[in-house]
Amino acid sequence: MVEESFEIHLPQFEGPFDLLLFFIERDELEIHDIPIARITDDFLNYLHHMATLNMEIASEFIYVAATLMRIKAKMLLPRYDAGDDESQTDSKEDLIRKLIEYKKFKEICAELHPFEDERFKQEKRGNIRFDIEQADIVPLPGEELSEINLYKLMVVYGRVLKRYMNRSEEVTHTVVQYPYTIEQQKKAIEELLKINKMMDFKAIASQSENKVHFVYNFLAVLEMLQQELIDIQIGLGYNNFRISARLVDQRLEIRD
Repeated sequence: MVEESFEIHLPQFEGPFDLLLFFIERDELEIHDIPIARITDDFLNYLHHMATLNMEIASEFIYVAATLMRIKAKMLLPRYDAGDDESQTDSKEDLIRKLIEYKKFKEICAELHPFEDERFKQEKRGNIRFDIEQADIVPLPGEELSEINLYKLMVVYGRVLKRYMNRSEEVTHTVVQYPYTIEQQKKAIEELLKINKMMDFKAIASQSENKVHFVYNFLAVLEMLQQELIDIQIGLGYNNFRISARLVDQRLEIRD
């Protein structure tokens, strides 16, 4: 006769107070007035299934179970004096106080969880100086391959797989095509220099429509300087310089 096997699937809880909160929320109980007998039975039943499945029972679960059983036993035993009643009340109130504190921390963790998810989507910047130094080092033939092992390959595979699974949640970037070119800005600067023989770069920058336009103007100045079309005079201040058109005769003298 073949024995039929079955599995018991139990929800996982982070600790005994998480389990108690589960029972309270499941049965819609008032946390300030917990039915100790009912909660104790549910708690011990859960621990019994954990032991049946040969799962490791943490010391925190055993401690809370003992506390519940002690409170339940005191409730069932006859009360001989007021001291026993006060001891029972103190134990119950202490348990309720810890439950309320745990619930607060759990709610705060739930509020912080979205920030954790957003942080995991970000990639940490590397050490630029270290990367540059490493880029200057020319590896010997086969040296790069010799440093690769199965663990590193599995780490890379895990990262790629995670990015693939989360690519639908990644932030999409829209590429905007701006109506600027370096040649266009060079011509604009040449026209300005025909009117003003010498100009501050700040005057050119002030005519930029936005940051992208400013970058194109700056690149145009650099290219004109490289092509010996303009001269630059450094003025006062770190960000102040003046440009002027270089005469044709001056360009010929430099080339000769």
